[in-house]
Amino acid sequence: MRLRAPLAIVGLAAASLMAAPARAERLIVSVSNHRVTVTPNYSGGELVLFGSVEKDDKTPPNRGNYDLVVTVSGPRADMVTRRKERKFGIWINTDSRQFLQVPGYLALFSNRPFEQIASPEVQRRQQLGLNNVLLMQRVGPDFADVVPNDPFRSAFVRLRSEHGLYREATAAVTFLTPTLFRTGIPLPAEVPIGTYNVEIKLFSDGALVTKTETAFEIVKVGFEQFVATTARQNGLVYGLVTAFMALMTGWMASIVFRKD
Repeated sequence: MRLRAPLAIVGLAAASLMAAPARAERLIVSVSNHRVTVTPNYSGGELVLFGSVEKDDKTPPNRGNYDLVVTVSGPRADMVTRRKERKFGIWINTDSRQFLQVPGYLALFSNRPFEQIASPEVQRRQQLGLNNVLLMQRVGPDFADVVPNDPFRSAFVRLRSEHGLYREATAAVTFLTPTLFRTGIPLPAEVPIGTYNVEIKLFSDGALVTKTETAFEIVKVGFEQFVATTARQNGLVYGLVTAFMALMTGWMASIVFRKD
């Protein structure tokens, strides 16, 4: 019995080494702005991700053309999708599904269609495309992801896509040279505040070669952010000021609309 644990550890280590992609290349990436400020009149914008593929002496000389997939995911939160039905002449909620810690913003960009980059198995394993991204849900007492054509999942992705918060574009990554690339990251007006993770995966001949990550932050500035920060950090002061403003508003209204 004592010999099994070391053997199991060696086996797991060997399996991890076999599963890890060969790092014959590495990615050097950056975004045009690592901190985006959002004001009350913010109407959207776009960041630019650019980078290069650096080869070393371990890179096979017969390496094929490269493919690139960029996944941008925003701050995570629990969300609910509800089903409405018309009963007795009114629309009411009849069922719902809770999505657990899913990205508030999710975008996948590539230089060509995902099915041309990798096999269906690799697409599922590497979560290439909105249909393959894991969106954990509470299904009764269980937690799981479901098939892409599940009505609640489809409705959730559709609604987020209509607001520009979920998207995929299979011609958004441009190779300026065989090793230099760029892509734009559109940020809609309703973009959530928080930290965004950007994962860049490099493929060649249908296999993952290497990957890297970077990040940027979206912050709110101006009076709205001051109010939100005060409410979060100084609840008592925020409550007193709010009550005082309500009293002053009522007093001013009584003067303006007073009948002599």
